[in-house]
Amino acid sequence: MKVLQAYVAAGFVALLISLTPAAAKGPDSLSELAEKVQDAVVNISATQTFEAKHNKNGEGPQMPPGLSPGAPFDDLFEEFFRRRGQGVPDIPRQRRSSSLGSGFVIDPSGIVITNNHVIADANEVTVIFNDGQKLKAEILGKDQKVDVAVLKVKPEKPLKAVKFGDSDKAKVGDWVLAVGNPFGLGGSVTAGIISARNRNIDSGPYDNYIQTDASINKGNSGGPLFNMDGEVIGINTAILSPSGGSVGIGFATPANTVQPVIDQLQQFGETRRGWLGVRIQNIDDGIAETLNLGATRGALVAGVDDKGPSKPAGLKIGDVIVKFEGKPIKESRDLPKLVAATPVGKDVELVIVRGGKEQIKTVKLGRLEDGEKVASKGGDKEKSDSAGGSSQSVLGLELSRLSDELRTRYQIKDAVKGGVVITAVDPRSDAAEKRLHPGEVLLEVNQEAVSDPAEVVKKVKALKSGGKKTALLIVANGQGDAHFVALPVE
Repeated sequence: MKVLQAYVAAGFVALLISLTPAAAKGPDSLSELAEKVQDAVVNISATQTFEAKHNKNGEGPQMPPGLSPGAPFDDLFEEFFRRRGQGVPDIPRQRRSSSLGSGFVIDPSGIVITNNHVIADANEVTVIFNDGQKLKAEILGKDQKVDVAVLKVKPEKPLKAVKFGDSDKAKVGDWVLAVGNPFGLGGSVTAGIISARNRNIDSGPYDNYIQTDASINKGNSGGPLFNMDGEVIGINTAILSPSGGSVGIGFATPANTVQPVIDQLQQFGETRRGWLGVRIQNIDDGIAETLNLGATRGALVAGVDDKGPSKPAGLKIGDVIVKFEGKPIKESRDLPKLVAATPVGKDVELVIVRGGKEQIKTVKLGRLEDGEKVASKGGDKEKSDSAGGSSQSVLGLELSRLSDELRTRYQIKDAVKGGVVITAVDPRSDAAEKRLHPGEVLLEVNQEAVSDPAEVVKKVKALKSGGKKTALLIVANGQGDAHFVALPVE
C-alpha cells in the first residue's frame, strides 16, 4: 500500500510540474489573432493649419508652444531684412502642425474610433489603412472627458471591422494584445497581461483605466487593446513614464466606459450625460464617525446647485449618498461615473444617510452639459456688511469674524456669506495636516452655522463635554467652494 501511495504522490507531483509551466507561459503564438485584427487597426494623421505672423520688430513668428518655426528658409529671410535695417515685414504665413496616432474600425461602412487628444484641434484628419490606402475623415463627434473621438470615412468597399467586448469580464492576469502606430513606425503588435483594473490616474472625472504591461508608446494612443477572442476591451490612452517611453505601465479606457459615449457621439454629435447637480467629496474615518456611517463609504454632498435637479428633490449639504439605482457607492468617485452613464430625464432612486438614518430620494436627472453652461455664467453678487471682531483660537485655528478688510486681504468673493475667517493655522496641528490654510472660511461646526469665533469655541467645548471625539467642519475657499473636514476636538 505504501508503494502504491508513493507512486500516486509521485504521479501527482509530475502532473503539477507538467501543468504549471504551460499555464504560466501563456498562448504559444498570437500570430493568428494579430492577423485576424490587424487590418481593422489604422493610423491617424491629424494636421492643424493656422496663421503665424512675423511682427514688425523682427521677432519670430508667434508659434504654439513646442512647435518648430516651420519653413526651412525662415531664418535666412529674417536675417536678410535685418541686415538692410528694414525689420521683418508683418507677413502672414500658413503653418502646419501634425500628429500621429492610432485608431480602429468598428463598422464596415467607415466608422473609426480614436482618442480625442490624437485629433484635438485638427483641421484635417487622414486615416491610413494597413494596405496603404489613405482616406480623409470627417469628425462626427469628440469627447474630452473620456478622451474619445468618432470619425467617418467613405471607403469604396466595406472595411474590416472589430467589435467591442465586455470589459467588465476582463480579469487581472488575462492576456491582452495592443495594436497601434508607436512613434509613427506603422502597425505594431505588443502583448502582455492586464496588470490592474479600475485605476484612477487623475486625468478626468471618469477614470477607471485598465492597466497593462503590453508595451504602449507615443503614437499608440487611440489604438485598441484586444482580449484573446479578438474583441476590443479598451482604447490605449496613456502611459506612465519618466522618459516618455514604455516602462510597462500603460492605461486603456475600458470598452464599457466608451461605448455609451460613442453611441451618443454617433447619434447626436455630442454627449448627453446625466447630472445630479451636487458637489461631492470623499469620506475619511473622522467624517464617517461624526455622521454615524459605521464605515467609510458613500459620497458626501458638499454643495447643492440651486438650479440643479437635486435641490427640488430635497438633497442637502451633509447628506451621504450610499446607493445610486441600487448600486452601492463605495467611494465618491464611483458616483459621477454612474450618473454620467444614466439617461437624461430618468427618475433615479438615491439612498442617502442623514442624521445617521437612511432615506430614499428620487431625482429626475438633468443634463450635465446644461449644468456646466449655467455654472460658467456665474451668479449675482451680494454685498456683505459683516463687521470685524475679536479673534479666537481653537482646533489649531486662529479665527476672526468675516469683515470687508479680510474679504479684500484674502480675496473672498461676495458669494461667501457668513462664517468666520481662518487667519492662521498652527503648523503642528491636525488642521495643518488636513491642509486648512489662512483665507478659508469656516461656515459650520457639526452642521450648525457659525458667524462669530466665540460660537466656534462654544460648540467645540460642547462636543468635548458631550464625549464626542471629532468636530465636523464645513470650510469654503475664497471662491465659495465648500468641503467637509473632520478634526479631533482634543
